Amino acid sequence: MRQVWITKAGPPEVLQVREAPDPTPHAGEVRIRVEASGINFADLLARMGLYPDAPRLPCVVGYEVAGTVDALGEGVTEFHVGEEVLAITHFGGYADVVCVPAITTFLRPPQMSPHVGAGILVNYVTAYQLLVVMGSLHRGERVLIQSAAGGVGLAALDICRIYGAETIGLASAAKHEFLRSRGLDHALDSRTADVVKEVQQITNSDGVEIVVDVQGGPSWRQSYGLLAPTGRLLTFGVSSLAPGHRRSLRSLIHFLLAVPRFTPLRLINENRGVLGVNVGHLWHKPHLLRGWAEQILAWYGEGKIAPHIDRAFPFAKAPAAHQYLHDRKARGKVLLEL
Repeated sequence: MRQVWITKAGPPEVLQVREAPDPTPHAGEVRIRVEASGINFADLLARMGLYPDAPRLPCVVGYEVAGTVDALGEGVTEFHVGEEVLAITHFGGYADVVCVPAITTFLRPPQMSPHVGAGILVNYVTAYQLLVVMGSLHRGERVLIQSAAGGVGLAALDICRIYGAETIGLASAAKHEFLRSRGLDHALDSRTADVVKEVQQITNSDGVEIVVDVQGGPSWRQSYGLLAPTGRLLTFGVSSLAPGHRRSLRSLIHFLLAVPRFTPLRLINENRGVLGVNVGHLWHKPHLLRGWAEQILAWYGEGKIAPHIDRAFPFAKAPAAHQYLHDRKARGKVLLEL
C-alpha cells in the first residue's frame, strides 16, 4: 500500500509518499481500499509539530476515508467484501488501504459519492457535538460562526438551518456570496469588520446565544464578550496557532498569554458557559461517535445537509493540498483522492 507520511515537523514539503505492506485487519476491524481521504486542520497542526495527540513523528495522519471493503477481521458480520463504506479512523487515513473498527465504519448511501463520503463525518460530527450535544442549540437562537466557509463552519451552518437558528458568519468578503447561497443570514468580513460593533447592531446589543470559535487564544476573549445571558462559547480549534508553515515558540507564547481565564464564579454570575470539543478524545467511546454519525447520515439521506467538497488533490500532491489550506482558499472540504 501507499501512505503519506509526515517525515518531520515542518512545511508541507515534509509530506512524502512511502510504500508499506498491506495491513491485516484485527478482530472487529474492516479493511478498506480507499478512494478518498479527508484532510482536517488537525493534520496541519500535526505536521507542524503542534498537535500533541498525534503519533510521534514520523507518522501517518488522517481521520476519515471512503472506499470499498476488501477484507474482514474476526467477528465482523455487519459488512461484506465489496460494500462501499465511509469510516472514521484514529490516524492513518492518508493511505490507500486502512484497517478501521467496524463500529466507526458505515455503509455509504447509494447517492453519496466517495468524495462526499470522505468529507462528511469529521466536520459534521464535530459541528453536531458542538451545537447539539454541548451547545443545546434551540430554535430562534443567534449563532456566530467563525471561519464560516471552512469544513466545520459549513457543517455548523447546515445544522443551524435545521434547528431554525439565526446565523452570523465570519469569512473574507470573497466568500460571502457563497455563504449566502448556503443559507447564511448575516455575513461579516473577518479581515476588515469591527466584529463587536457589527454583531451588536445585528442583535440590537443583546449579543448572541452561541459563538463557534475555531481560532482560540485572543479570540476567546472577544467571543465570550459577545455572548448574551445564557450564552455558550463553543470552541474546538486553535487555528491562530498556525498562521504559517512552521512551529513558532513566539506564537505559542503569545497564544498562551492571550488565553483568558474563565472562573466558575464568573460563569455563574454572568450566566454563560464555555465548552470545548475534541472528537479525537472520544475514540474510547465509539458508540457516541457512531450515534452522532448515524444522525448526520440520516440528515444527508433526507436532503437536510449538503457537504461541500472544494477540491480533491491527487494522493501524491498532499503537500499542495496542505498549502491550499494554509492559504485559506478552501470553501468547505479538501481531500486526497486515489
